[in-house]
Amino acid sequence: MNIILDALGFNRSHYYIKRPYIVEKISFDNRTFYAKFERINEELDDTVLTQHLKKEMVIAAPLLEDDYTNLLVLEYKGDEPMRFFHTVKQLFNSMDIRSFYIFKGKTDRHLQIFIPTPKIKLQEAHEKLEKISNLLASKLPVEWRTLPSKNLPEAYNIVTLPYQILELKKHIK
Repeated sequence: MNIILDALGFNRSHYYIKRPYIVEKISFDNRTFYAKFERINEELDDTVLTQHLKKEMVIAAPLLEDDYTNLLVLEYKGDEPMRFFHTVKQLFNSMDIRSFYIFKGKTDRHLQIFIPTPKIKLQEAHEKLEKISNLLASKLPVEWRTLPSKNLPEAYNIVTLPYQILELKKHIK
C-alpha cells in the first residue's frame, strides 16, 4: 500500500485520525463545521498505516498544500457501487482521463476514485471535479462527493486512506 500512497502523491508529513468525538469547531464561509478528525503532526508511518488497513483506526490524508493539490477524488457511498464503478470508467474513457485508481472503501458500498493530476490550484481542481460530477449526475443518482472542494475548510479537504485496490489504470506513454 505504501507504493500506492507514494504513487498517488499524498503529503505524508502529517495525517488525521478519526475520533469518536468532536475535535474542533471550524467557522468557514458563514458555516460551522464540527471536525471529528484530529490532525497529527507526525509523518504517516507503516505502523499507523497497518492499523488503518486492519480497521483498528480510520486515517485520512490531506489533499491540499498551500492551496494546491495533485489529486482529484470522488468518494461514492451508495447502493450501486458496481454501477458507479463501470459508469466512471466509461466516463473517464470519453473524457480521455487515462490515469486513475479505484479503491474499495471501508464498506462494500464505499468506493474511492483517485485521479492524479499535475499540481493545480484548488479553484481549478474544483472546476474539473464539478464537470465530472455534472456528467455523472446525468447518468446516476448523486451518491458521491468530490474533493478537494473550495466550499470546505482545509481540515475537511482530507480523504480517508483506501483499503483495497479494485482497479489501477495508469496510462503509459
